[in-house]
Amino acid sequence: MFTGLVQAIGRVDALIPHSAGLRIHVDPRGWPHRPGQGDSIAVNGVCLTCHARPDELPMLVFDAVPETLTRTTLGWLAPGSLVNLEHSLRADSLLGGHLVQGHVDALGTVELVVREPEWRVRIRTPQSLTPLVVPKGSIAVDGVSLTIASADSARATFDVALIPMTLERTTLGHLVEGSHVNLETDVIARAVVHAIAHCRL
Repeated sequence: MFTGLVQAIGRVDALIPHSAGLRIHVDPRGWPHRPGQGDSIAVNGVCLTCHARPDELPMLVFDAVPETLTRTTLGWLAPGSLVNLEHSLRADSLLGGHLVQGHVDALGTVELVVREPEWRVRIRTPQSLTPLVVPKGSIAVDGVSLTIASADSARATFDVALIPMTLERTTLGHLVEGSHVNLETDVIARAVVHAIAHCRL
């Protein structure tokens, strides 16, 4: 479980294909967190297991299976790509964002980026996600906890407003029209919609 509050921006150092999918080496670029083998790290909002982090090689190493590569943007990473990093939430930690599982629901496509008078991004989602996109509710975009500023269910789009701190501390300031992003809807909204859809009164 995560909060959607990004703790560092890493850089992809190497991508190594192997029989189980893809091994991803990420340079944490000074992030002081030292995960152990088997720890969970959200990489652009995708929960991955840390394979190893030898002290002599300051790299985060993850394995991504084909299912993950096809359903998230991790399959489009290249050496030099920047990624949002967050370690998993402790039970006694302050929950500053919202509950994020690191399980991507779908890919979104950036339709519009407006930088003045405020920085807003419009994202198109699959139509199936629209019941879960609630105005003023929460959503994780590439692992970043955001409030949905507005939503248009007919067009299957929603807008988010990005504050300067988000632009400085995450990769979202690099989004342009046509960018693909990982989307995870609010777990509470998913549970409510699922219950209503399957409730038999």
